[in-house]
Amino acid sequence: MLKKWAKASSFLFLSVLLGYWQLSSIAFSRVTIDFTRFHQLMESRYGASRSSVSREWERMLNEIAPLSDQDKIQRVNQFFHRHLRYQTDIRLWGVEDYWASPLETLGKGMGDCEDYAIAKYISLRKAGISDNNLRLIYVRARTGGPRSSVTEAHMVLGYYPHPTAEPLILDSLISTVEPASRRPDLTPVFSFNSEGLWAGNSATPAASSTARLSRWRSVLDRIQQEGVSF
Repeated sequence: MLKKWAKASSFLFLSVLLGYWQLSSIAFSRVTIDFTRFHQLMESRYGASRSSVSREWERMLNEIAPLSDQDKIQRVNQFFHRHLRYQTDIRLWGVEDYWASPLETLGKGMGDCEDYAIAKYISLRKAGISDNNLRLIYVRARTGGPRSSVTEAHMVLGYYPHPTAEPLILDSLISTVEPASRRPDLTPVFSFNSEGLWAGNSATPAASSTARLSRWRSVLDRIQQEGVSF
């Protein structure tokens, strides 16, 4: 049976996050996007109708730039739940596990849990939220109700307002942003961002995320080729 996130996982991720904030190499820079290139690629690959969605994405990101982190999170989450619908990788890409770039996800108008999480992560970085505050979190998601012991692999995006804060969870399964304590159906396994990867209850990174996660390295390479700079 899965343990509730509210206590066990909070202590795990708080200890991990404290170690993370002690790193001297943390990048505070904002992600930049060459939207001229992005829109051109969108139209050439997916057509004019999809480039209108990427232009709406650009407008949304510009509008939320001066807002609070909380408001940015809500707006970004709403945007992707309005413009995307869930689809499995095997149906969408013909493979079991493919991590799509925001251009690919917006171009298709569909994606699975990783695609939602990655698109929201890039959006919030572009909106000015530091990598310090964001983690893509690999979890085991309980299915079949609160008494079920059945789980499946899943990914969410976590936002930490400060090192000792309970994270807010942005998920493809639900359209609302909830604190981790309200998601007892999720048990964290490891987390990562563009700076590193954390596993278990270690207070220091286990390794470079791009060195250990080939799919993450691959999607970051594609993201940068599509006009996004870290």
